[in-house]
Amino acid sequence: MDFFSLKQKWRQGRKEKGQDTVQPGKPQQADSFDQIREAEKAYETVKRGVATVPLDKIAGSVGRYTDFDQQFRLQGAGNEDRLQSLTQALQEGRPIPPVSLYQIKDKYYIVDGHHRVTAARNLKQSHIQANILELLPAKDTVENRLYLEKIDFRDKMGLTRALELTEPGQSEYLFQQVTVHQQYLAEERHQEVSLQEAGADWYRTIYLPLKTLIKNSDLLRSFPDRTVDDLYLYISTHQWQKEARRRYGIGVDKLIPRDMETFRKNMASKKKDGEYPEMKRDIIVFILINVDGKQEQRVIDKLFALPEVDELHSVHGAIDLIIKATLSRDLLASDAEVISQFTHSSLRCMRGIKSTQTLIPGISLVKPSR
Repeated sequence: MDFFSLKQKWRQGRKEKGQDTVQPGKPQQADSFDQIREAEKAYETVKRGVATVPLDKIAGSVGRYTDFDQQFRLQGAGNEDRLQSLTQALQEGRPIPPVSLYQIKDKYYIVDGHHRVTAARNLKQSHIQANILELLPAKDTVENRLYLEKIDFRDKMGLTRALELTEPGQSEYLFQQVTVHQQYLAEERHQEVSLQEAGADWYRTIYLPLKTLIKNSDLLRSFPDRTVDDLYLYISTHQWQKEARRRYGIGVDKLIPRDMETFRKNMASKKKDGEYPEMKRDIIVFILINVDGKQEQRVIDKLFALPEVDELHSVHGAIDLIIKATLSRDLLASDAEVISQFTHSSLRCMRGIKSTQTLIPGISLVKPSR
């Protein structure tokens, strides 16, 4: 399972005919519903009930495209009194019935309630209550497999939101986590625990804490094509499920123990997100540097300007300069990776530096300042 390989097939699948014809936040022609439905082979239906829907996800209309333009404004003759009445009701905070929508993946199409959608948009509202009938996409594409997998996991666990993974076939690892947690809870409580009960507890006590750690760590900046949920899956499966252990940087086992339930108990002692530990640690290194004598002052100035450099000393002998630097790394990287990147990208490319040697402290004893 290579979580961080680029999936060209997935990207190409998004460009297939009939894919991505709806631009996010941009209403399309009302009659595009039939085209999208046919392109997605979306004929199987599931009642989703009443939910709050973002207005910018409503992409078209079912049937009444001759009465409304792309912004769902009335065209030509129409019931302006009805629109004004609904607008006034919304302004006064009076309840109005939910609109009826068809859903195809993350887009919605109006079956009934065009005036209500128009009134809400005119008032710059962001969401609207809707009764939703979802049409499941059956066309065999990577994107559709991803979508069906994520809503299958969401529905089986009884969750209110779906996890956003970018590779198909990975939600099985999430199912395994929940079933293991289900067995643990049953033994702990000495009674049967349903899959949905276990899923809700897993989401609250295991998934959300680890997700928060990942979000706070800025790890996503290193993986721009991935989601927080991708990183959750990668870290959790390698820590808790995979026999082939990945060699993380020092400290990750203490922060995220190899046992999922131990992690859960550790996080339960934290009263709020702000008390979660950081997924970063500092590395102190000493670097011995030889420089071209003609460039020494220039190199000194440039080295001391680096934010990682805490101290710089010019010395007499076989070495010209010694610097003390503090490097920061996330817990997915190793010390060697971070040190190598710093020395190659910040030091060895600097004109005037002839060679470097890095020393990593073992035991450190520091007297308090006088």
